Amino acid sequence: MRLSNGFVINKEKTFGELKFTAVRNVFLQNEDGTPSTQLKKRIYDLKCSLHGGIIPVSVPPEVPLREFPYNTVVELVNPVADTVSRKTYAGADVDWYVKAEDIVLKNKGNQNAGNPQNHAPQEQPKIGLLNRFSL
Repeated sequence: MRLSNGFVINKEKTFGELKFTAVRNVFLQNEDGTPSTQLKKRIYDLKCSLHGGIIPVSVPPEVPLREFPYNTVVELVNPVADTVSRKTYAGADVDWYVKAEDIVLKNKGNQNAGNPQNHAPQEQPKIGLLNRFSL
């Protein structure tokens, strides 16, 4: 089962400050199982200040590669949380994931997306673990 449109996320309440750590490309597979040269998506690993961990965020392959130095403060463009569930013997397993239209420098919009700037971190309110994705 899959949600058709996902959940629209309140970025500040859900993630707080996001810092770039890495980017990796995911390629489609050929019929024989070998990787093709066709890009399926890019996954950006971002440090999340509110959850204290890394959040992988998928971005469509049409978006140009965004390269930022490690720990650069970034922002997601129109992020959506989505789920994929699988029926199991005991019920169901649910996996959450985040996808976005793009990733840009914080407070810069799309201009100079590949040219990082230093930004002073802003204090963000803490939320409980049960409110992982604030709507």
